Amino acid sequence: MHDFRQLDVYARALRFTRKVRLTTALFPRDELFSLTSQFRRASDSVVLNIAEGAGNKSKREFARFLGYAIRSGFECGGCADIAKTQDYIDEAEYETLVAEGQEIIAMLVGLQRAVLRGIEP
Repeated sequence: MHDFRQLDVYARALRFTRKVRLTTALFPRDELFSLTSQFRRASDSVVLNIAEGAGNKSKREFARFLGYAIRSGFECGGCADIAKTQDYIDEAEYETLVAEGQEIIAMLVGLQRAVLRGIEP
């Protein structure tokens, strides 16, 4: 079992969910139950999978949940792409979201590798 609240990637993912919520609050109202909801759920999923995976005694299980978090990070990238394509966000906002998402994914991949090698995070 890991203390996920001590992980830098967990803190970054929490900040990212806040950024996603602030950004999606400006999306058109008719997107509330589609892109807005999907983007928020994907960013939440990164945080929640880190937390859920940390609750496992097995390192392999923790690594599996980190994999789910990574996939949710990629989903956030797709949501950002759609938002940019639909002109819901400008280029600067898009670049910020994508860059932050990619950094979080990279951190998760590194953590997952460390866990699989048996190194405590």
